[in-house]
Amino acid sequence: MSNIEKQISEKELAGCIDHTLLDAAATKERIEQLCEEAKSYGFHTVCVNPRWLALAAERLHNTKVKVGGVVSLPLGGDTTKIKVAQAKDAVFAGADEIDMVADLAAIIAEDVRYLQAQFSGVLKICRSMRPAVVLKVIIESAALNNDQKIFACQVAQRCGVDFIKTSTGMNPAGGATIEDIKLMKETAPKCRIKAAGGIKTAKQALEMLAAGAERIGTSAGVQIINEFRAGQQ
Repeated sequence: MSNIEKQISEKELAGCIDHTLLDAAATKERIEQLCEEAKSYGFHTVCVNPRWLALAAERLHNTKVKVGGVVSLPLGGDTTKIKVAQAKDAVFAGADEIDMVADLAAIIAEDVRYLQAQFSGVLKICRSMRPAVVLKVIIESAALNNDQKIFACQVAQRCGVDFIKTSTGMNPAGGATIEDIKLMKETAPKCRIKAAGGIKTAKQALEMLAAGAERIGTSAGVQIINEFRAGQQ
C-alpha cells in the first residue's frame, strides 16, 4: 500500500470523483444507473450532457450528490453568447456545477480580452445563483505548450473561476498528466484543479490527487473505488 493510499479513505476518494457519462448514445436507463451508482458509492457529482440534466437533478434531489453539466463540449469553439446561454439553460435544468470548455484559439493566440470576457460572462451566470454554481474551465492542457497553459491558468485565476480542468477526455492530444496538474496548481494557486481524461485506475486517481488535483473526472469511478477497496484488504 502506498503512502497516498494510507492518507486517504475510500469515502474521501469517492468524494473527489465526478462520475461522468458524456456518451452521446447514452440512454435514459444508463443515466439513471449513473445516478444510482453515484448515490451508492458517495461520488461528489454526476456529470452528464445537457439533455439529461433535469433527469439527473430529479433522481438526485435530496441527496448529497451534485449535478454537473457541460458547456461547449468537446471543442469549446462556441461564441461567448452561446456559452452564456448554455450555462443559463444548464443551471435552470438543475446543474449545481458547470464544466465549460475554454476557447482554445483564444488561448493559443493569447487573446486575453476574448478569453477573459468569456470566462467572466459564464461566471456571472454561475454567481447569480443561490447557492452559487461552481464553474470549472477546461483548458485541454495536452493540446497546449507550457506558455499557453500558464496563460490560460492566469486568466482563469484572475477571473475567479472555481476550478481549472485539464481535459475533456475527447481530444486526440490526450488527457491529464501529473506534470500538468503540478504546473496548473503552481500557476493558479487560488483555483482548484480537476484532473480528467484517461483516468481509469485507482493508482492514477491517487497520483493526480497527490499532485494537487482536488477533483477527478472519470467514467471509471466504480472501477476505481472497487480497485481501491481491493488494495485495502
